[in-house]
Amino acid sequence: MVYKEFPNNSLAEQLLELSIKSGASAAEVYQSKSLSRPVFFEANRLKQLETSQAEGTALRLWRNGCPGLAVAYGPVEPQALVERALALSQLNQPEAVQLNGNSKPSYPDLGEDVPVEKLVEWGKQAIAIIRSIYPDVICNSEWECDVETTRLVNTKGLDCHYTDTTLSCYVEAEWIRGEDFLSVSDGQTERGNLDPDRVAHQILQRLAWARENVTPPNGRVPVLFTSKAADMLWGTVQAALNGKRILEKASPWVERIGTPVISPILTLYQDPHAGPYSCPFDDEGTPTQSLVFIQDGVLQHFYCDRTTGHQLNIASTGNGFRPGLGSYPTPGLFNFLIQPGTQSLQELIQYLDDGLIVDQMLGGNGGISGDFSINIDLGYRVQNGHVIGRVKDTMVAGNVYTALKQLVKLGGDADWNGSCYTPSLLVEGLSSTGKQN
Repeated sequence: MVYKEFPNNSLAEQLLELSIKSGASAAEVYQSKSLSRPVFFEANRLKQLETSQAEGTALRLWRNGCPGLAVAYGPVEPQALVERALALSQLNQPEAVQLNGNSKPSYPDLGEDVPVEKLVEWGKQAIAIIRSIYPDVICNSEWECDVETTRLVNTKGLDCHYTDTTLSCYVEAEWIRGEDFLSVSDGQTERGNLDPDRVAHQILQRLAWARENVTPPNGRVPVLFTSKAADMLWGTVQAALNGKRILEKASPWVERIGTPVISPILTLYQDPHAGPYSCPFDDEGTPTQSLVFIQDGVLQHFYCDRTTGHQLNIASTGNGFRPGLGSYPTPGLFNFLIQPGTQSLQELIQYLDDGLIVDQMLGGNGGISGDFSINIDLGYRVQNGHVIGRVKDTMVAGNVYTALKQLVKLGGDADWNGSCYTPSLLVEGLSSTGKQN
């Protein structure tokens, strides 16, 4: 499938030229074009194949120092888009123009296309593996190949683009036993290849642990977050590392560079070449870079876009991203990696005399404060190093920063959960409240 060029390659240049002729002092054009081909399975069978396309163009310009942003989806009428951006600029306050300069870097395309037939084959394979052991389980799943081309051009001579092809899957197994309903889900995002066998066996392990329902522990207990659940903790950490939160004095780590902030067994970083969420440049055209945020528990760096970096008196870290096409760039992460330990999930379980495994949850953290209270959607009780069954109607509460200082063990089973690459981790002293039988 050839899918790399925008249908009108002169559109971006035309928009820049019209902006300057209409009185703008600087302008940039951000273009995104995507093609998605999801394959859906429902109730163990192939349900439907879809193809969806989207194309958007965002024009950002400055007139008299005031920014204006206008967006069009699909076909673009250049003069109308410029006029909209100019009109919006009249509503904004002046700001420093932060644009990358004269550069036309060449970035390689990422990922490989996979035919729909292969996606269907993977879906059937995963469902067959699960139902060979649990024939009463009902499986739903989605398998997708997504191709996205991004181009960024501005009046300072920047012109960069690349095409990214990613594969993803999501598999859900529903097990109904009388009045007891159990839902176990897992997925993958990769480039080039998906592993239906691995996804299926991760679900089979959870189903095996859930054969019996057991009474949850109450009080302060050690909690093992699987790699799938650990992402809840890292959302708070990512917010605390955001340069914008540093400017606002909202992060608890203001003026903590060079000091310990979490357990010394933790190292957190970003890597522009790692995994399916790697990317060569941010949405401001700044090349992304390797950056260690926390080394052995000691805070090293924050991340920022060009504007935030200027206000912090540091250079951009290549983390200026748009939450949506119609949004201005703001500090964001393209990937976030936690350096794993060496022990398997099973070895971590053996450390627990009496504790909980959290694998799926309802609710999340309380934001940058770090306080959280989560209902366990899928969790298990461990006694004497063995999983004895599934817990229901159980809540776990604590504080992220405190929990990460009380980290006991870090697993070697790191996996991608969204754009976060995290292992499972065992923490002490969280509060567990459960319904007693």
